[in-house]
Amino acid sequence: MSIDISQFLNTFYEESFEGLDIMESELLALNVGEADTEVINTIFRAAHSIKGGSGTFGLNAVADYTHVMETLLDEMRAGQREVTQLAVDILLRSVDVLRSMLLSLKDNEDLDHETIATTHSELEKLLNGEATTDQANSSVTNISTDSVSGKIEDVSGWTIVFKPNVDMLQTGNDPVRIIRELETLGSITVEAHTDQLPEFELIDPEQSYLSWTIKIAGNVAEEDIKECFEWVEDECELTIVANHKNSTVAAPILEEAVVHDEKIQDDRRQDDRRQVERRTSSKTAAKKPAESSSIRVNIDKVDDLINMVGELVITQSMLSQIGGVENFDAVALERLNDGLVQLEQHTRELQESVMRIRMMPISFAFQRFPRLVHDLSTQLEKQIELKMSGEATELDKTVMEKIGDPLVHLVRNSLDHGIEMPEIRAENGKDATGTIELNAFHQGGNIVIEIKDDGAGLNHERILSKAISSGIVKEDDNLTDDQINDLIFAPGFSTADVVTDVSGRGVGMDVVRRNIRALGGTVEVKSEKGVGSVFTIRLPLTLAILDGQLIRVGSETYIVPLISIIESLQVNPEMLNSVTGTADVYKLRDDYIPIVKLYDIFGIESDTTDISEGLLVVVENEGRKIAICVDELLGQQQVVIKSLETNLKQISGLSGATILGNGTVALILDINGVMTLYHDVMKSSVLQDKYGKYIAA
Repeated sequence: MSIDISQFLNTFYEESFEGLDIMESELLALNVGEADTEVINTIFRAAHSIKGGSGTFGLNAVADYTHVMETLLDEMRAGQREVTQLAVDILLRSVDVLRSMLLSLKDNEDLDHETIATTHSELEKLLNGEATTDQANSSVTNISTDSVSGKIEDVSGWTIVFKPNVDMLQTGNDPVRIIRELETLGSITVEAHTDQLPEFELIDPEQSYLSWTIKIAGNVAEEDIKECFEWVEDECELTIVANHKNSTVAAPILEEAVVHDEKIQDDRRQDDRRQVERRTSSKTAAKKPAESSSIRVNIDKVDDLINMVGELVITQSMLSQIGGVENFDAVALERLNDGLVQLEQHTRELQESVMRIRMMPISFAFQRFPRLVHDLSTQLEKQIELKMSGEATELDKTVMEKIGDPLVHLVRNSLDHGIEMPEIRAENGKDATGTIELNAFHQGGNIVIEIKDDGAGLNHERILSKAISSGIVKEDDNLTDDQINDLIFAPGFSTADVVTDVSGRGVGMDVVRRNIRALGGTVEVKSEKGVGSVFTIRLPLTLAILDGQLIRVGSETYIVPLISIIESLQVNPEMLNSVTGTADVYKLRDDYIPIVKLYDIFGIESDTTDISEGLLVVVENEGRKIAICVDELLGQQQVVIKSLETNLKQISGLSGATILGNGTVALILDINGVMTLYHDVMKSSVLQDKYGKYIAA
């Protein structure tokens, strides 16, 4: 009987990606010169497993490529070859290429044979003892001045074709800021290409459709141009061509690059916007790993689940016997009540067991950062030590997959804008080596992730000045330090020099906050100038279940997340105040809290519009408080969240819905959305009061 081994292919891919992660982390831990034999053995075993598996499934390109890596590692573990920094760097790039190969094969895409051949050649040269250069193919197609004319003095400027990937904006990078930064290098002319722009109703504001041809005049260094694109080199297609005096050599090269660029634009939509990623000499392109469709579960968790199912079967059997009693008496009623109590307990324990199966240690999200810090610290010529703690803290798999990009953005900003250059740190009496700390821990029903650095901290004067000049705040606004820190999350908080300034932490931070809010979380920052900054992310443990407080407004039932509630109270009329005749506030321990009337926001009928006759539920979100006016508190309950966007549409102020025990539907409040709706209603009321007669006219 023949066996179809293709059914095991997905398992091979998942195990191979795990092996590549192990290889990468162990290579970063490898001590040059005096390498630990056990570390090399671990790397070798991972490479050997990938080679063997790829050969079994007929993935010959992967097997051949891995064979050279395996031979090199075998010589290292046998003591026949010294472990050098060059060898480690080439092996790290080879891991990237291998990961890209596996992802392409998994998605039935064409392999990047050029990149594979380049790194394969480097491995062969290293294996044969030949001199090799620390280079790899790049997403930047660089036509050097020497290769065109041989004389750098002939360069009269540069022509750049810049095409962002469709999802580049979602990582917090903005092409406009890059173009403004190029403008600081010399006189530029910019031509925008709009041929890939869809119809207006089809435009996604978070996707990039434009590309540009940029010409820079004057004696500008090529490295300065590359530096402007260093944060997006793996998120775009880029061609840099030197313009030469009295020479037309570069023209056909540029024309060919533009034709190639347009060809890729057409193929991108057909191939699910496939991106060809190639990195500069410090790293080789690695495709973004696809989200895994399976998880590994500890056998103890499965045993607990099986035991709980057994208990449920016993309870169900007991209830069935009671239901079959002909003469139902008080004794049977008592047994029925006991059975229902047991059923409730077992159901809750079963629910918790199932949720634990979805929980994974956050080390899966943290494991990308040692490589990120290694590569960027080398590129930025900074000395940075990464410390990670709390890697065993567990988080829901869905939340973990979506928190990766915001974490990367925050760590990259700490690397670039937070940690100072070694010489500056030495001048300020600091250790030349900066420190970035990643920490995760549970707090209440949430998981807290901290990104801490001992860098320069946020420059409050600079941030406030930029915010005033941008019109985000007024010059006479009296802001606290926390409010000034919060300005970096404001959309559009940027100027051309922000890219390289300490206040450059604002670049893309609005995207980070929006992505975290989409997970039901919050992000805040504490900073001290010259000491460092701490970004704190709070996330729910899971997106599937919520502990909530049921409230009633009129005939409608809503659920308020328990984690947002500070307290509930009976209204004291003496503490009520009105501001400008439109907004009501409640004085609570010397703090004036705005009162939100849900019946106004959602357009429903309440039992009463007299606030003094109702109850107030005080909630907090990202440091802001509001008091929600309700008719009745119904009790607390753990609910299963159902997506409104999936089943109906997205509605402002609501994060989802659930089905209660009596079969009715209750809507779950999004506190941040409710605050936004409240401010919109207040603004509308003020305009109506001030300009109502003109509107009526």
